[in-house]
Amino acid sequence: MPNSRTLTLITIGLTFFGLIMIDSASVVDAARDFGDKWYYLKLQSIWAILGLGLFFLFSRINHQIFKKYAFPFFVVTVFLLLLVLIPGIGVKLQGARRWINLGFFLLQPSELAKLTMAIYFSTLLSTKKKYLPFFFTLGLVSLLIVLEPDLGTTLVIIGMGFLTYFGSGGRIRYLAGFSVLGLLAVMLMVIVSPYRLSRLESYFNTRKDPLGSSYQIHQALIALGSGNLFGLGLGQSRQKYNFLPEATTDSIFAIIGEELGLVGSSALLLAFLILILRGFNSAGEAAMGFSQNLAVCLTSMIGIQAFINISAITALFPLTGIPLTYISYGGSSLLIMLVATGILVNIARSYEQ
Repeated sequence: MPNSRTLTLITIGLTFFGLIMIDSASVVDAARDFGDKWYYLKLQSIWAILGLGLFFLFSRINHQIFKKYAFPFFVVTVFLLLLVLIPGIGVKLQGARRWINLGFFLLQPSELAKLTMAIYFSTLLSTKKKYLPFFFTLGLVSLLIVLEPDLGTTLVIIGMGFLTYFGSGGRIRYLAGFSVLGLLAVMLMVIVSPYRLSRLESYFNTRKDPLGSSYQIHQALIALGSGNLFGLGLGQSRQKYNFLPEATTDSIFAIIGEELGLVGSSALLLAFLILILRGFNSAGEAAMGFSQNLAVCLTSMIGIQAFINISAITALFPLTGIPLTYISYGGSSLLIMLVATGILVNIARSYEQ
């Protein structure tokens, strides 16, 4: 089956699977907070319909056109990332200032940055003389997102940037040097931030403070363990009854494991693996330069975000608070990921025989 068709089918499948799991995971919170157990499903369905429409639209738009607008995309991204930090403009929720209230929609600039920076990185790295501007741009955008603070999204952007740099034939010594600097910067951010340090301690010892800093990961592991091989059954989660925090967003993989068991969780992982492999295969078939870079960057973005989310919920990585690609509740994330995959499908289709 051609890469473009496989990518399309898996993307549609994961999007509808996400709606099913949001329906299951959200009924308790929705009934309690809004008096309507279908509240989250209704909203996410609207975003899914809009997102799939954009997915098919962008899968038909020649991806080369985005190269011409790469720099304006970068300027708008930096402007929005600065704007969100301004009190009174940026909406502060749960200690983080990550959103801009547009009245009908909370725009999350860091989500938009994943897509726009993928285009800008791919453009810069299509010319080998642009390596230093690439690292400067990566550092600037990462700093602005960290200030929100949003370390999880920062790691996604750094990861997709580094993989694109490597795929474009970048010098390993530069990559190694900036990797060391990035690691030191992350360590510094953890040390100076009590809540990040607490999360790191919880990662190394999930039994420490089970009613405090380790509560979320502790409850997530209980959910995953309760699922056993085949799960408790769709809709039968016990952890969603006010035990597991962020059941519809960051922790939704734990609900999947609880209700569908190891078999269902493994099937989801297999779907992501096939999508990522087909994405990189499309990059290998694309023309060197912008097309190849963009395919690598978009595939990396999708894969790294899914990897970090699932690894965090299974205690293989510290909790970072990023959504599971296509699955978690949230309009900004779903729209951006579907647009990104639409562009990836266009790249795949452009170079298929």
